[in-house]
Amino acid sequence: MIEFQGVYKDYAGTRALHPLDLSIERGEVFGVIGRSGAGKSTLLRSINRIERPSGGRVRVGGADVTALDDEGLRTLRRRIGMIFQHFNLLASKTVAQNVAFPLRLAGQPRAAIAARVRELLERVGIAAHADKYPAQLSGGQKQRVGIARALASAPEVLLCDEATSALDPETTASVLNLLGELNRELKLTIVLITHEMDVIRRVCDRVAVLDAGHLVESGSVADVFLHPRHETTRRFVLEAEHVDDRERRADLARAHGRVVRLTFRGEATYAPLLGRVARASGVDYNILAGRIDRIKDTPYGQLTIALSGGDVETALRAFADAGVHVEEVA
Repeated sequence: MIEFQGVYKDYAGTRALHPLDLSIERGEVFGVIGRSGAGKSTLLRSINRIERPSGGRVRVGGADVTALDDEGLRTLRRRIGMIFQHFNLLASKTVAQNVAFPLRLAGQPRAAIAARVRELLERVGIAAHADKYPAQLSGGQKQRVGIARALASAPEVLLCDEATSALDPETTASVLNLLGELNRELKLTIVLITHEMDVIRRVCDRVAVLDAGHLVESGSVADVFLHPRHETTRRFVLEAEHVDDRERRADLARAHGRVVRLTFRGEATYAPLLGRVARASGVDYNILAGRIDRIKDTPYGQLTIALSGGDVETALRAFADAGVHVEEVA
């Protein structure tokens, strides 16, 4: 659906985004994560050419965005909705009027606009607030208005520019659930940028990690989250797990025996495998860290354990044979 080919961006002689190649499939939720200044907003805004790349090509549905004239760009932007961190609502307009705004600009008939606005407000769960003004709404309600407005022209692509960064955790979860529903029900391609790995874990299918304008890692969320290769990604994962890296290293240094990390996916997450392997191999184990959670709809578990006594090699082979990913830690 979206393809970046050698795309880069310079500002006043400074390279904000280094040349990268990236593909986003139709109908997936694709996350882009990075710190402030990593280049993620530049990357996102090149899709609808709010930011024009300094070089390379961006294709959306086969169309070369970088080569479009003004009319072609207006047509493209009707296929791409966008929601923002700080909502960007018109303070003097009601909720219904905010959602209707892009339809009025497109010159649609008044009756069609009214019907579409009712439909959208129902879909995002704020029909009861149609006549309120933005100042009367909570942050989550404002973002739902922003989502409804972005959906007004029935886009194929939805761009989310730090859409949950201004929200509390409970509201963030509800907005991410809504985006997931829209992705499934409308088959929307969603591109979401964030600095929080937990947001990526909850809703995205694949992810790209940016660091200082460089694409340093990409892949399925499960692979990147559970087995990060780049140091930047590892830091994001530790933050999502609320782990202090110095404390973690100190705990590992005090452990006795062979330290490994076991990663379970799917139903294997709930199998009583650890005790069974320990009994069969005669090893003792000490759990140093553990987590059971979900990546989108898939359960996973990770245990960092120290193995000693008995036959450790037999135990490790048994884990691997059961489909558990085994990683040496120390």
